[in-house]
Amino acid sequence: MTRVRVLLFNSAVGPFDYSVPAGMDLPVGSVVQVPLGPRRIDGIVWDAGAFGAEEIEASRLRPVLARYDMPPLSQALRRLIEWTADYYFASPAAVARMALPSGSLLGPGRSITEYRLTGEPPARMTPQRQQVYDRLAGEQATVRELAALAEVSEGVIRSLVTSGAFEAVEVPNDRPWPRPDPDHIVPALNDEQQAAADRLAEAVRNAEPMPFLLDGVTGSGKTEVYFEAVAEALRQNKQTLLLLPEIALTQPFLTRIEARFGAAPVPWHSGLKQTERRRAWNAIISGDAKIVVGARSALFLPYANLGVIIVDEAHETSFKQEDGVRYNARDVAVMRGRFEGCPVVLSSATPALESRVMAEAGRYEPLTLTHRYGGAQLPRIGLIDLTQNPPPRNQWIAPPLLEAMQERLARGEQSLLFLNRRGYAPLTLCRHCGHRFKCPNCSAWMVDHRLSGRLACHHCGHAEPSPSACPECGETDCLVACGPGVERIADEVAALMPEARRAIVTSDTIWSPEKAAEFVAQVEARAIDVIIGTQLVTKGYHFPDLTLVGVIDADIGLEGGDLRAGERTFQQIAQVAGRAGRAAKPGEVFIQTRHPEAPVIDALVQGDREAFYAAETQARRDANVPPFGRLAAIIISSEDHAEAHEAARQAGAVAPEHDGFAVYGPAPAPLSLLRGRHRFRLLVHARRNVEMQRIIREWLQPMRWAPGVRVAVDVDPYSFV
Repeated sequence: MTRVRVLLFNSAVGPFDYSVPAGMDLPVGSVVQVPLGPRRIDGIVWDAGAFGAEEIEASRLRPVLARYDMPPLSQALRRLIEWTADYYFASPAAVARMALPSGSLLGPGRSITEYRLTGEPPARMTPQRQQVYDRLAGEQATVRELAALAEVSEGVIRSLVTSGAFEAVEVPNDRPWPRPDPDHIVPALNDEQQAAADRLAEAVRNAEPMPFLLDGVTGSGKTEVYFEAVAEALRQNKQTLLLLPEIALTQPFLTRIEARFGAAPVPWHSGLKQTERRRAWNAIISGDAKIVVGARSALFLPYANLGVIIVDEAHETSFKQEDGVRYNARDVAVMRGRFEGCPVVLSSATPALESRVMAEAGRYEPLTLTHRYGGAQLPRIGLIDLTQNPPPRNQWIAPPLLEAMQERLARGEQSLLFLNRRGYAPLTLCRHCGHRFKCPNCSAWMVDHRLSGRLACHHCGHAEPSPSACPECGETDCLVACGPGVERIADEVAALMPEARRAIVTSDTIWSPEKAAEFVAQVEARAIDVIIGTQLVTKGYHFPDLTLVGVIDADIGLEGGDLRAGERTFQQIAQVAGRAGRAAKPGEVFIQTRHPEAPVIDALVQGDREAFYAAETQARRDANVPPFGRLAAIIISSEDHAEAHEAARQAGAVAPEHDGFAVYGPAPAPLSLLRGRHRFRLLVHARRNVEMQRIIREWLQPMRWAPGVRVAVDVDPYSFV
């Protein structure tokens, strides 16, 4: 082979052909370094003729500079990259980059230098240096990672290294991972669990590329069931990928896997240090990492020999990436299983409607668990009609719920209050002039965070100190917090039940696996009486003494025009309700609502899940929306409002007309200003048998946009803001 096609890690240029130097072996999938103008750039040797790039004459080809010492990317992974790029309108380079997430992973060297405090303070202590000492006790990481942890510049850390306050530690990259044992502790399963576990183990043994929908009520032992698929993969000397929706769930899950298999699995998420990332990546591509637990980005890693893919809490919307490559990890996992020739397990107590429809159509194989494990009973669900039984003025906990919480506290049991709203209040206004605090970069209100003393935008991350006076009229003591967030509910609990020990659980307080593990340890040690949390508490936690769940505002998710609003509300409340009574003690749930007649609320109270899904399915079928029709959102944005508006108008003016294909808009996006960019949206609605991607591509590709305009296509959108 004298020439190769290389997919460059640069989305701005297409794949190029290069010549192969004499004596260099470059099988397809090799990771190489090649020249691009005066620069050196990394890329992947791809199949000859791929991507339709024009083939140039051999005399004009530049040679490949080097090949990295690593196994080639497999054909299955290359097909997945191509499929993902085509389906989600992403550049193949952007997708391929997720398989090799850091250039440092490809570089030479078997160790990396980290630093830790020596305990000897420097001769001169500045406020920033003191901040380093306050925040980095017990930490060991690279200079860049330490600076990020301490929220100081790298220069501060380097000056402390020079002064001797930090010492260098060489960390090897090739430390082997302990090998898990499939028979370390084999649980006793009931008949229903055993039947499901046997079927999954059979699929792993026979390498069946079949998606399974493991649908079990909360507390039914779904994890123990799919662990048997993991055990079978270990016996076959194959790898397991276990995807979780939240990084905060990782540490408790690692502990659970270690208890079952006698060895910790390999984690993969954004919170890993560089040394941990390199070590994990090398183990994954070599096949030494037998069980990998990670966030959605772990889906594109170059596994040597995948035996099974498991998507836990598969209904979670956080599996959909909302920027960059806008893929849904649940659906891409199914495709990777098809390309790899291995089963995929979608596990959930409240499956996505799309997954249920696929199971009913025979595309997924359903496995159902109808009872809680060990004789535990599902909690009793009660309704509190806030129009008939409201809480006192400026309070949010209705009297029946407060009474139930006080009873649990007296009995030494734990309660959980759920409100899917971070911070203290979603809006702050001036009672004197009516000024509302709005994000300068987004068309969104600033959220009051009393714990950190700041106002923050949850869309762009802009934050500013909480003001003491109105910036509009200058009045003091006139700012009013409107509506509740979890911090406000926690303050109310403190006022009404001062003896109760409280914990607020949100992404603001549980931002790492270590923080999650600390929270779990406190609850299990009975150091917490009342948990107040957002959707973070709905996932995967098992607390034997938690017997009461209160949903503060069940209606919050039903607001707006999201087609999945009812389904998402049902899933969140059913999941958080499932945290109650998971052991011997019975559980109880109170749902506070102003709309007790709403179908989703009625289905929750009646415990009639099938009736809700049937009604929701029929409504989607009648409207021809997913999973029965298809949607794509086209977002056109610019820092200049007129420029964005004109680009959107031009796109709408030449929108294609096809049978079964309709374009609505353009119109300002619901979040019309985001991160300083003005946004307009066109919504595509198509029948399932229409080649939606081809039509959109033929529509948009010939168009020429102003330099400041960005065009993003979101296929199968989950967010409509």
